[in-house]
Amino acid sequence: MRIEQIELIEVQVPARAGAINSPSLDKPLHKLATGADAAWTRQFDEFPKVLLVATTEDGTVGYGESLRAPDMPTLRAMARGLAGRDVAALAWQNLPLAKNREYDGFELLVLDLLAKRAGLPLASLLGGSYRSEVPVSAWSGHRTPDEAAMIAERAQRNGATTLKLKCELDDDVVEIAAAVRERCGDGFSLIFDPNERFEELRHAVKIARGLERIGNVVCLEDPLPRWDLGAYAELRARTSIPIAIHVALGYLSHGQRISDVTSAIASRAADVFNFSAGIADFLRMAHIADAAGRPYWHGSEIDLGIMEAGAVHAAAASAGATLPSDIFGRLIRETDLLRTPLSITGSAVSVPEGPGLGVELDLDAVAAHELSRELVTAVVAR
Repeated sequence: MRIEQIELIEVQVPARAGAINSPSLDKPLHKLATGADAAWTRQFDEFPKVLLVATTEDGTVGYGESLRAPDMPTLRAMARGLAGRDVAALAWQNLPLAKNREYDGFELLVLDLLAKRAGLPLASLLGGSYRSEVPVSAWSGHRTPDEAAMIAERAQRNGATTLKLKCELDDDVVEIAAAVRERCGDGFSLIFDPNERFEELRHAVKIARGLERIGNVVCLEDPLPRWDLGAYAELRARTSIPIAIHVALGYLSHGQRISDVTSAIASRAADVFNFSAGIADFLRMAHIADAAGRPYWHGSEIDLGIMEAGAVHAAAASAGATLPSDIFGRLIRETDLLRTPLSITGSAVSVPEGPGLGVELDLDAVAAHELSRELVTAVVAR
């Protein structure tokens, strides 16, 4: 199965109106510095993604999707590195490409083609599904207490049982939890994600103890700066709220590595994990957490449908992926660009059953959000 060509389609899909933050809380969520822009200065949906569409010599079409704000020259060079290759001869767990923020989309592309070649859903190629549905949460950015309660109630009406919220030290996190509890009752839970912005242990302890009194919090994710695992361990010792660490391998500039998982476990710094990575590295981290008895979920960058489908298959094939995964892109963005969207029914998403990723692009939706397109073809020896 030789790759004849790879099409790079740059797209930008905005978020739905009002889907990110309260109107009074203008807080950009893109954590990485990009070009001349500092971290936390631009919103995530301002950045493009790139769809990768490969066609093989027998006409099989495979899909991949980049993380947001990819480097186009790097994508182009990596596509040239795969065009002309026999997919069956590639070691998908270690492709002959640089491990960078552009890598994951090509790994997904190769896996989609391999699973289609085998006539299997991708999860079967990864070892088989532990579940036919993957738990998921609803999501929002920064909200006032009243708006958080409104968003939670709406999610609950749609069948969700968990809402993940962004927050920082300036947000009244305890009051948000109380407002949601009053509106939604005992059967609805929250995940708070400060992205390391509770700043100091004393702040995190105070907030965690307030949340203990409310009683509706699944976990605090990355409450403190990631370099201080000792503070994480101390926080765990001083609260009953579970503490999660997000290991996001796309954050190379932040120094995140697979070894962060073993360090956190050895330091007793985390009860649970959020893992964001390409599929091979996600499985590597999942196996470490499984061995240590730590549950986890699949993270995201509020992705489009191709990458989310890959996350669903990876989480389905992982024993400990029992916490609500961050698979909610189509609920936040205007479209996921899929012909048939992933089936999200409140608190779970069904694992696609067709061969490969089990999804197809909606070409009209892609065209409506397209910024650029280019084709990389295999070089024919003469």
